Amino acid sequence: MSVHLLGGGRDTARCGALLTSFVAEARTRAGDRAPVIAVLLVLEADDSTSVALFRGVLEAAGAASDEIRVHAIVEGESFTDAAIEADGVFVGGGLTPAYHDAFGAVREALRERVARGMPYAGFSAGAAIAAERALVGGWQRGGVEVCSEDAGEELGELEVRPGLGLLGFAVDVHAAQWGTLSRLVAAVDAGLVTDGVAIDEHTALVVSERAAPAVRGSGQVWRVEPSASGVHVQVLRA
Repeated sequence: MSVHLLGGGRDTARCGALLTSFVAEARTRAGDRAPVIAVLLVLEADDSTSVALFRGVLEAAGAASDEIRVHAIVEGESFTDAAIEADGVFVGGGLTPAYHDAFGAVREALRERVARGMPYAGFSAGAAIAAERALVGGWQRGGVEVCSEDAGEELGELEVRPGLGLLGFAVDVHAAQWGTLSRLVAAVDAGLVTDGVAIDEHTALVVSERAAPAVRGSGQVWRVEPSASGVHVQVLRA
């Protein structure tokens, strides 16, 4: 099992460079045939750019155009089993609570496929929902501001929901760019999650059963854990 967590970013080439190993794993899983790489997107009604953006990211990672299969739905709809019948699954970014809700019917099936060796990649929202306990948004804890309202994902209070269960720790994204490290610190301090990582844009954390977790890219991963004196933050770099 390999899980690739990207903290976001708009530079197609830089994001693609973080996913070359994901594409290679999908090819290995496919064997002698061409791989199927499923791209799962939850689009807002006026979104006319995300499909091209995420196709471009995977092509920059080395995937051929005909190897990429896009499943794009709109907020309020759900993915079906057909969406995850692939050699690798890439889940894009957008409104995190909407992505969380879209996986309700296939959460268990996706978890089983990843446990059997299918690589998973999550970009922004796709990274956040990969956790067993997913921090899906919010900008206040007990009415106290813990990050910018702009990063709240249309939620007020911090909200943790059952995620895909691919990871035992929580994930926040756009850490340095949106100031969400403080949200994760608040969530750990309040006991909403046991521990977690906040990932910068153009940065990835790769978690594999065969190797130690690896940081890739130009930014940092902020590891947040409880400590006797409160909360401990460790900076991880490539």
